[in-house]
Amino acid sequence: MSVSTAHSTVAELIDSFTGATPDELDAEYRRLVGALWNDGDLTDLALSAVPALVARLGQVDDDRKGYLAILLGLLAEAEYPAVDGEVTAAVRQGIDLYLDLASGSTKGQPLSLALFYLLAHFPDDRDRVLAVAADAHIDPDDLGRLDRALQRLDPASPVLGRVFPSPSVWTLDEAEREFDQAWIKTLTPAQITHSWEDDTRTVLGHAGGNAYWAVRNGTPEAAGSPTVPARDAVRTPSPDPAIDIFTRHADVLRCTNCRSRLDFQHSGVRCTGCSTTYPIGSGILNLFAGAGNYADDDDFLLKLSEIPTMGLFYEAIARPAFLRVSGSNWGGQVSRADEDAYIAEHVRPVDGPVLDLAAGAGGWTAVLAEAVGAERVIALDVNPAMLTVLRGRLPKVPSVLASATALPFDDAALGAVLCWNALQAFPDHAAAAIAEVGRCLRPGGTFTIMTFRMSSDPIARYFQAAHRLPQHADGLRLFDLDELKGWLAEAGLKVREESTPGTFVFITAERV
Repeated sequence: MSVSTAHSTVAELIDSFTGATPDELDAEYRRLVGALWNDGDLTDLALSAVPALVARLGQVDDDRKGYLAILLGLLAEAEYPAVDGEVTAAVRQGIDLYLDLASGSTKGQPLSLALFYLLAHFPDDRDRVLAVAADAHIDPDDLGRLDRALQRLDPASPVLGRVFPSPSVWTLDEAEREFDQAWIKTLTPAQITHSWEDDTRTVLGHAGGNAYWAVRNGTPEAAGSPTVPARDAVRTPSPDPAIDIFTRHADVLRCTNCRSRLDFQHSGVRCTGCSTTYPIGSGILNLFAGAGNYADDDDFLLKLSEIPTMGLFYEAIARPAFLRVSGSNWGGQVSRADEDAYIAEHVRPVDGPVLDLAAGAGGWTAVLAEAVGAERVIALDVNPAMLTVLRGRLPKVPSVLASATALPFDDAALGAVLCWNALQAFPDHAAAAIAEVGRCLRPGGTFTIMTFRMSSDPIARYFQAAHRLPQHADGLRLFDLDELKGWLAEAGLKVREESTPGTFVFITAERV
C-alpha cells in the first residue's frame, strides 16, 4: 500500500480508524491495513497487532466491525495454504466472538458477509461455523463458498474445479461426473494439491470481494437464483454446411496461413495461395490451421468448456458473477440493459462486414445482429462448443473458428468490430488482437469494447486477483486503462467514447 504510516504505532492507527468520521473512514482503514498487510504479505507488526484488533472488534459499531473482520481475514489468509500459522492461530483466538457476532447478524448485510469471510479461514472449526451459518440462513451460494473454504483436501477422492461462482450452482449429470473423474485421474498429487489450493483462493476471493464492497458501499444486490437451461436446450446446428452464409463474405475472408483468398466449395474451403484446406460444416468454418492457439490445454475450465452446455452455464450464471468480480458490480450498477444499449448506440459501421470478436455463445452477437442486421455479422471464437451454441441460436450468422491474433480478413475489410466482455480472456495477447483489429478495420469503422481494469484500491485489487479462472491460472489479471488506450493508439484507433463505472471499461474507438 502507498499510504504512509511513519511514526504511528499500531494502537494509534487503530484509534484513528475507530474514531474516524464517515468521510475519513476509508483513508484511516487503509493506513491501518497498510501497517500490517501489503498485497497478501504480512508486515512485522501483524502478529503483535492481532490481539488489539480482536479486542476492538468487540467494542466498535457494526460498520467498523465489518472493516475489522475483513482485516483479520486478510491477516489469516496471508499464511495460506498453511491454516495453523502463528498469525492465523492468533486470529483464531477470537473464534467465540466471531461466532457470537455472526449468529446475531442479519443475512446478506455487510457485517454478516464480513464475519463469514473471516470464519472461512478456520477449517478446524468447520462444524461450529457451519452450524452458525445454518442458523443464520445465509444464502445458498454464500454457504457453498463457506463450506468449500472450510473443507480439507482428500487426496484419494478430490473434487476439483467447479467452484466459481459457488460450488452450489454446479449440478452434474452422469457424463459430466465421468468427465471430472477422467480429468482428475490424469493429475499428479502435486497438481491435485495445487488445483485444490487455487479453488480455495477463488472462493475466498469471491467471498472477500463481496464483503469488502459491502462494508464500504452498503448491502450488495442479491445475486438472485439464475438457472441454467435444460441440457437439451442446446440446439445442434443443421449438418448442412450453409455455404451461402460465408460466400457473401468471400471478398474479405482470408487464409490464416498466407492471407490469400479462399475458394468456397460445398465440400470445404481451399486457399487459392498455399492450397491449405479448411473444413466447413454446420455453419462453422474452421480456420484454425496455422493460426497459433493461445489456449492452455491443461486448464480444467478450458477442458470443461468443450461441453456444449457450458455456453448456457456461462451466460446464465458464470458471466453475471464475473461482472461482479471484475467490474466491481456487486451493487448491480451496470445492468444487462445498459450493455445492450451501449452496443446499439456505439457500434457504427462503415461499409463491410461487422465482426463479433470472441463471440462466445452468442448472447451479444444477437444484440449486434439486431443493431446492424444479421446479414452483416460474422462471429469469431476459439471455442467450438461456444460456437455450436451460437449457431443453434443464430442460424443466419456465420461462425468462424480462428484466433484473435491472426484474424482471417483482408486489410481494411471490416466495417466495425465488437469485442464484448472478452479481451481479458486473453490478456497476454490483447495488444496483438487490437493490432489485428486495427489492420482489418476500414477508416471510420468503430471498435467497441467492454472489458475491465484492476481496481485502484489495493484490497479490492487483491480480491480480484485471488480468482483463478481460465487464462488466469496465477490470478485474475485485468487491464491498466492507459496501457489499453496505448494499444489502441498504436493500432491506428482513436478513442471516441470512454466510460469506466466501477472497474468496467467501455470504449468505442474509430479507425483513423
